[in-house]
Amino acid sequence: MNTISRHLREWSVVALFAAILGVLALRAPGFFQKGQLLSMMAGGAPLLLATTGVALVIISRQIDISIGSQFALCSTILGLLIRAGWPLTAAALASILVGASLGAINGFLIAGIGLPSIVVTLATMVTGREALRWWREGEFVRDLPDSFQWFGLSQVQGQITLIAIALVIFLLLVFALKFLSAGRYVYAVGSDAEAARLAGIRPQLITFAVFVSMGAVIGLAALLNAVLFSDVDPKTGTGLELQAIAAAVVGGIAISGGRGTLWGVLAGALLLSIIGPALVFLHLPPQWEKALQGAIILLAVAADASERVRRKTVRYEPG
Repeated sequence: MNTISRHLREWSVVALFAAILGVLALRAPGFFQKGQLLSMMAGGAPLLLATTGVALVIISRQIDISIGSQFALCSTILGLLIRAGWPLTAAALASILVGASLGAINGFLIAGIGLPSIVVTLATMVTGREALRWWREGEFVRDLPDSFQWFGLSQVQGQITLIAIALVIFLLLVFALKFLSAGRYVYAVGSDAEAARLAGIRPQLITFAVFVSMGAVIGLAALLNAVLFSDVDPKTGTGLELQAIAAAVVGGIAISGGRGTLWGVLAGALLLSIIGPALVFLHLPPQWEKALQGAIILLAVAADASERVRRKTVRYEPG
């Protein structure tokens, strides 16, 4: 019973996901065509990675709302390198390095100087977007070689490869958080940074490493998104921060830090990925997607606050 109550949020998300699938099965059975499902999973793979990176940051009791601009910068640089003739592997590593470098800037300002993460990432979000708009003036990166889209494979093979890469990275991060000391340190810092420091952990170093890791994951997510299309849009990633934070929080990552599992993040990412296509198949206005994401964040934060109050009540209950 304790296990069930501890993971109630995750199971609630799974139940809601199943309910949406049930409605689609009754009202729009065409949603379950093999090609449609594969396309939806491939399109959701970058969101899964972005949500996993954001989850690491939130677990460490920080926030990052600059991931959309990081995603766009990595995507644009990746596209330009591919068009310049770089091999796919080298361009992919460059995208990951760019993402890690952008994460390092945030990490230095937050962990090194001690600035609030919400202020830092808001500033870097605006700076990144405006710099990209000045640089590209809205121009797509075009004339990419055919060998880039779908990794040079057929569409079906490319989609399967893309999904497999996302799942492998996700499972590696699940393993790291659960079984490696570094993963336990992230939880410790998020739960109580001062207690972690007294235990011999360096909170500033952990926080910096988390932001660098998240940036690297965003760089890889940018690659997985870019191969879906024949061109790279410099405005890509707009709203990604809302989706990723919503998926992480609704998946059970406590906004107050120190709690949550990446399995819940997977459930949250699946739920957020299905909302857009479900609205289309149910012939509902697509504008509702953003409203639903905002409502999901609000409900999840309210549930987290309620859980913290309940824990305090149980902890201090007399007798």
